Amino acid sequence: MRDFQLPGRSPVYATRGMAATSMPAATLTALDVLRAGGNALDAAIAAVAVLCVIEPQSTGIGGDCFCLYAPAGAGKVVALNGSGRAPAAASIDWFEDRRISALENTSAHAVTVPGAVSAWETLLKAHGRKGLDEVLQPAIRFAAEGWPVHPRVAWDWARNEAKLRLGGSFPFLPNGAAPAAGDRFANPALAETLRSVARHGARAFYEGPVAADMVRTLRERGGLHTGEDFAVAVSGAEFVDPITLNWKGYDVYQCPPNGQGLLVLMMLGILGGLPPAPDGAAGAIRAHRHIEAARLVYRDRDAFLADAGAVDVPVGKLLSEAYLASQRALITDVAALADLPAAGESFLPRHKDTVYLCVVDQDGNACSLINSLFESFGSGIVAQRSGVMLHNRGFGFRLERGHPNCIAPGKRPMHTIIPGMVMQDGRAVLPFGVMGGHYQPAGQSWFLTNFLEYGLDIQESLDLFRMFPQGGKLEVERGVPDEVLRRLAAMGHVPEVTDRPHGGGQAIWIDHDRGCLIAGSDPRKDGLALGY
Repeated sequence: MRDFQLPGRSPVYATRGMAATSMPAATLTALDVLRAGGNALDAAIAAVAVLCVIEPQSTGIGGDCFCLYAPAGAGKVVALNGSGRAPAAASIDWFEDRRISALENTSAHAVTVPGAVSAWETLLKAHGRKGLDEVLQPAIRFAAEGWPVHPRVAWDWARNEAKLRLGGSFPFLPNGAAPAAGDRFANPALAETLRSVARHGARAFYEGPVAADMVRTLRERGGLHTGEDFAVAVSGAEFVDPITLNWKGYDVYQCPPNGQGLLVLMMLGILGGLPPAPDGAAGAIRAHRHIEAARLVYRDRDAFLADAGAVDVPVGKLLSEAYLASQRALITDVAALADLPAAGESFLPRHKDTVYLCVVDQDGNACSLINSLFESFGSGIVAQRSGVMLHNRGFGFRLERGHPNCIAPGKRPMHTIIPGMVMQDGRAVLPFGVMGGHYQPAGQSWFLTNFLEYGLDIQESLDLFRMFPQGGKLEVERGVPDEVLRRLAAMGHVPEVTDRPHGGGQAIWIDHDRGCLIAGSDPRKDGLALGY
């Protein structure tokens, strides 16, 4: 139990339904859908559509989506990959012929065909009780009428004014500047696009005037996209087999590559063979072990992770006990590894923006869903007639012939966004996620071990300070205790305070024995968890 004399908040308890999102209005939307007879999936998609309007730096219908869904009584987890693909003309030959050796985050070449709308429709048709015509109504209202900008959203928005100007996204700079906290922001063009999707389904996004607007916008900026690239994407979202690892009596599920959920399982597998750290959840030894495991698995990510539909990703080998044990043996409690075994440096950018949310309904259906533009405001390019901000997920590709993650026609890039789900005895017990680009696997494993190994409550597990090894430095939040930083530095780490917090998470614990739901929401975002 937390110290009630110190800043913080308690977990949220409920019995019939629960939602945790990064904006209060989205959480309330999810609860409204549940109380109107929708299930967890209906509520999650209604909520994420609202986030696409009122948290526009983090997500949008011009982005991608992944989902893990645990239908009550089914004893299984359903995984959906809603990530988009490169245009058919995007071959490595095309880039080499033009001596383009690296992608730019604000280039049209960094825009893959958005997959989110296809994902929403696919999920609802397979597992929902409602359709897009109903669940999109709250988002349409927010886009048409506007909504006050919240503090974290305003903070991110102000940091991206230059990108928005470069991308010609002037509708997102009302009066020539980013809106301040409390300013009301509307997107009437997006409202009309959402109305069209509500009436006619995903085809209204991937064909017709909306698709033409996106293609025209990208072609004007040198993109290779065509109407056909968008038309085939209407059915681009696909159900896939999730990957899983048994850890401390729990079955932890992730979406398979091209997502980086594999790294969560690898980190848990490495750390799970070690006894709990003697200094506890907030100690230097515990943090050091986590940092070392992250360094090892991110090295493997950069070497192997790619679109499993296009190249062979050695998932089985990387999750084998023999391999995980070999990596575990490299970690000592004394010092950081001075030199890792051969690994490539990451070519992905820092500090991505994403929204993660989870919902559990009264029947026990559990939804873990994540939707993203990648970096803040994605590419910064908006299709103005349709109001669609276009992501820059293609920036995750490499322009390196022969690399598993090299760009290719119709290929999906390595993806950072990952929903999580924990099952026990064939029942969902914990939909969870930690957004934050690169940081997500480190953040998910940090949260899970906080909660299920070190005994922090679900809110404390999200609140606890975070750190992340990147570029030879250890990026630490300001909340890390000085003594921990001194001990980590003595072990050979190089702490450096980051200018932005690491990610933001949501989680719901399903207490089957006591018949209640317990949730937490990350203070690093503007959101909250609520139930009824």
